Amino acid sequence: MSDLTETPTAQDVAECPRCGKPLPLCICDSVTPIHNQISLLILQHPQEQDRALGTARLTAQHFTGAVVRTGLSWPSLAKALGRPIADPSHWAVLYLGSAKAAALDPGKEIVALNRKGEVADNQRSILEHIEGVVLLDGTWSQAKALWWRNPWMLKCQRVILGPKRPSAYGELRREPRRDGLSTLEAAGLLLAALERRPEIETTLNAAFGRMLLRFREVQRTNPELAPRPKPRRHGDFRRRRRA
Repeated sequence: MSDLTETPTAQDVAECPRCGKPLPLCICDSVTPIHNQISLLILQHPQEQDRALGTARLTAQHFTGAVVRTGLSWPSLAKALGRPIADPSHWAVLYLGSAKAAALDPGKEIVALNRKGEVADNQRSILEHIEGVVLLDGTWSQAKALWWRNPWMLKCQRVILGPKRPSAYGELRREPRRDGLSTLEAAGLLLAALERRPEIETTLNAAFGRMLLRFREVQRTNPELAPRPKPRRHGDFRRRRRA
């Protein structure tokens, strides 16, 4: 007779159709969508397969105006969004360059860059006229691939982050740079600042906390459903010098 109390494996457990996580890790029932004024487009690299700790689909659930696309390239912003028309010059993309906001403009959590990678003039005017934000979901090297495969992003306004606090991932997923945030954290920081609604960041950070708490709880009881993440390889536009 088979053991009916046998712990289920990852293959045995159904996944949530909304967030894609195994159901024991799902927190979708606690999400109430926010009516965002600034649109959000999340482009996910097809090899980003961290179902347990990934946040792209969970992030999109938090907004009524959000789209997630998985792939490598789209001919235009409009095609990525599934719209007939979309002007990339009215959108911002979270830039992956080596510049750090804290060094370029101390005290600012969001900095707009010009084509040379320098602090753009008229920061306030630029940020006030952004209609949508593009986030790239994946490791640094995967995000770099998305950047180069979609040349229409060069028409978007480049922005970088200088978060006051490191990612809440902590020991679960260590980032090589302080500005390395989860997609959910980055979306909360960006949209809260651009819409001047701090409650957006508060809401998304709280959801991220619930997600991480659920992960740790499941990790204790059924580690196969919440495995310790493998070290993530990170790339950048420039090869880092060894210490």
